[in-house]
Order: sequence, then C-alpha cells, then structure tokens
Amino acid sequence: MLEFSQSSAAPDAVDSACVVVGVFEDAMSPAAAAVDVAGGGVLARLKTSGDLTGKPGATLVLHGIPGVKAPRVVLVGLGRKSALDAHAFLRACNDAGNALKSLPVTDATAYLPEVDVSGHDANWRARTCALAIDHACFRYTATLKPANADAPRPAKLALAAGADVAQGIAQARAIARGVTFARELGCLPPNLCTPTHIAAQAKTIADEHAESVTLEVLERADMQKLGMGALLAVSSGSATPPKLIVLQYKGAGDEKPHALVGKGVTFDAGGLNIKPTGSMEEMKYDMCGAAGVLGAFLTAVEMKLPINLVCVVPSVENAVDGGSYRPSDVLHTHAGITVEVLNTDAEGRLILCDALAYTCKRFQPVALVDAATLTGACVVALGAHASGLFSADDALADALLAAGNATLDRAWRMPLWNDYRSQLESAFADIANIGGKSAGAVTAALFLSHFTEGTRWAHLDVAGTAWVPGRKGYATGRPVPLLAQWLMDCANM
Repeated sequence: MLEFSQSSAAPDAVDSACVVVGVFEDAMSPAAAAVDVAGGGVLARLKTSGDLTGKPGATLVLHGIPGVKAPRVVLVGLGRKSALDAHAFLRACNDAGNALKSLPVTDATAYLPEVDVSGHDANWRARTCALAIDHACFRYTATLKPANADAPRPAKLALAAGADVAQGIAQARAIARGVTFARELGCLPPNLCTPTHIAAQAKTIADEHAESVTLEVLERADMQKLGMGALLAVSSGSATPPKLIVLQYKGAGDEKPHALVGKGVTFDAGGLNIKPTGSMEEMKYDMCGAAGVLGAFLTAVEMKLPINLVCVVPSVENAVDGGSYRPSDVLHTHAGITVEVLNTDAEGRLILCDALAYTCKRFQPVALVDAATLTGACVVALGAHASGLFSADDALADALLAAGNATLDRAWRMPLWNDYRSQLESAFADIANIGGKSAGAVTAALFLSHFTEGTRWAHLDVAGTAWVPGRKGYATGRPVPLLAQWLMDCANM
C-alpha cells in the first residue's frame, strides 16, 4: 500500500515527481489554474486546441512545464463543475491512480481533494482520493517472478486539500491496510491460501497487536465436540483440515462486542454437485468474505476504535473424494437444527450456520454482520456494483447502507420476508439447504437467519463485488470500506 501524507505546498512549487490536478470541462480547479499561470497559459492553450477536454475519463500527462517544479503533471478530467458528485469524484480519483500506476515515479502529490464535492468535507475527499489511488496502484506479486524489480513504482502519495485533513488521512491509512490485506489474501492461489494459511494470517494480526487482540483456532476435534456437523461435512471431501478462527479485540472494557463473521471457503469445487468447467477456476475467491471481515477487523484495530470486536472465520475447502458429504445427507448443526443437503455446492451457508450460531451463543454480540460470496443469484440481481444486504433489523440495515454510501462501497437492501420460508421446507430435516431456482439469494439469507434468532444480524452477499472476473481480475477488498465505516460509526468516530 502507499504511504500517505498531507501537503500544503503550491502545485507549481511542490517538490514531487508528479503533480495530479483536476480540470473541469467548463472551468479549471484552483490547482490547475495555478499550474496554468506558472506555465504561461499552457493549459488554456491545450483547452483551446481541444487536447484538454476535462471530460470524465480523460487524462493527460504533461512533462517539463516551464515554471512548474514537478517534472510531470497529470491532468484528470472532472466533467462539468455542476455535475461533480461523489461518484464522479471517485471516478476521477480512480483515473488518477491508473495514470500514476503507468508512470515511472515513486511519489506523487494529488490536488484533487481541494475540489468541492457537494455534501462532503475535506477529510472525506482526502480519504476517498487516497483510497482510490491506492486501490488503482495495487499490484499482485506473491507468485510472480520479479519483473523490472528496479523500476520505480508509486510508493508515496501526498494529499493537498486546502485544509487540515489529518483525520481523513489517518482513516485512509487504516482502511487501506485492511483492504490491501483482504486483496492480497483473496488473490492467492488455493494451493497456498488454505484454511491453515488464513489462520496464520490471523495470527500475524494478533501478534502485531498483542496488547489488544487475542486469537483462538478451533481444530476438527474442537468442532466435533461442539456439534458443528454442517461445517465439518463441507470439509469431509478434502485432505485439508478445516479451521474455525476466532479473533477478539478489546477496546472498550467489558462491553458486549460487535461481531463479524466471514465465509472462508478457500476453494469450492462444488462437492459431489461438482461445478462445470468455466465456473470453477475463480473459486479461489470463495474466501473473500473471510478476507473482508479480517481486513475490517485489522482496520478497527489499527484505528484503536473504542469498541469490543469479535471476528469469526469458518474456513474449509469444498472438494471431492470418497468421504464427501452427499445430497440427501441430514446434518446436525451446532444450533441443534437439522439440515437436509439438497446441493453440496450450497456449502457456504453450511459453514456459516455453525459459525453464526457459535458466535451468537458464545459472545452474545451487540450486532453481528456476516459477509460471504454466497450466491450467483445475487450477482444476477445486482451485478458488480452493489453487495446484497439482508436484515430484519431496520436500524442495523440503515446503518450499513449509510456506511456503504459514505465509502462508495455500496449495498442494496433485499427482502428477508417470511413469505419465502416455505421454499426451505424439508420432509426429512428441520430445514433444507437450498430453496429452489427462484429467489436464491433471499432463501440463502433466510437459511442463515434460522441460526441468528435473538441477535441483531445482517448478511452481506458479496458474490458480485468481492472480485473482478476474468483471467486478469483481482480481489477488490470489498466490503472492508463499508464494514470499517460501520464500525467507526458504532464507535462514534
């Protein structure tokens, strides 16, 4: 991740390898105007010639402008001044990050946060800009041969906002760490990112913050004693042992904790309902819910939020062998509810149901939010732009929606009505693990709700938002920003 700092230097005089300024279609930002004056009207001439449009998505790199100390100036289109809302601002910051990523520079100073965005203060602008540029500059390197190892790459980013934005930068630093943690974990191949590896990564968090964080890792024998038959069934076809990872952060004395639970299926072959070719190779990302809650936990710890927080990750591999669980098996769960398996590829809800019941019973949290790449149905419903949000608690749902809007890591509330419950009825168990072809995201959430009764609970289906599909797609780190903002709001920060 990038190293963030604040700058108050003028854009024409700042000592930086690159200066990033915004240009409107119908005006210049203050920083762009300063560069134009120092450069003897260079930007005005480019506007007149049509080389500088200021349109959204347009970027232009200028070199060696006379009167400007920085050797490079990146001009980023902001669109029409009257139309610059939060989403247009985020797009411009993403464009800036993509431009910087391609340049041979180690540092840059961005003046985009000085631009007014209706309804948002300078701290928000600085935080949003820092996170967007950091996100664009992310590079996965864990399993790649070093290429151009000596080539300069962005490492430092200064933010100029025309105001004190120390708070925004501190928040950006903590959230970026959580997002980067989640992305790096999510991008790893499944032969490396096993349940054991996720537990090891949780240990790095606990070791680094030993004064406030404790870790427990429950093994197969522990889960057998607790009657976690659903979680253990999913892991039964794999030689890789399951883990139930429990992190606790103490930031508020003896108060009841908030809780995060994340689906950690490190590879999902589908079990005996095996996935077809073309649907399996991206299933290393099926642990992105776990990566997301771990990243949000790390952010909360980094910020020393005055709350108590629990993070529980059930982690397994859903593979196939002679010991695999079968369609028509009836599983006994930690909550005492029996489940008929109608599809072994609906495994995420099976590991979550035991983890959710365990979290509710042991910790009695103030509120619990789970995140999971749970259903393709949610991708069909919402695509890649919004995570599906399910909750019977209006206040909790509203708080999560507000956190998503504040961070532009948006969610959309979906129904959790009892009308759908009949789809989960079973003649042989208390509940079936799937509800048929219709409303698959809803019935999956309703399945989970059986294991959280009596607890304020919300479910985030991040199947469409946690990674970018395709051979060159990355994990996105969502929903770390949303969850981090929710936790900050819970802490009144």
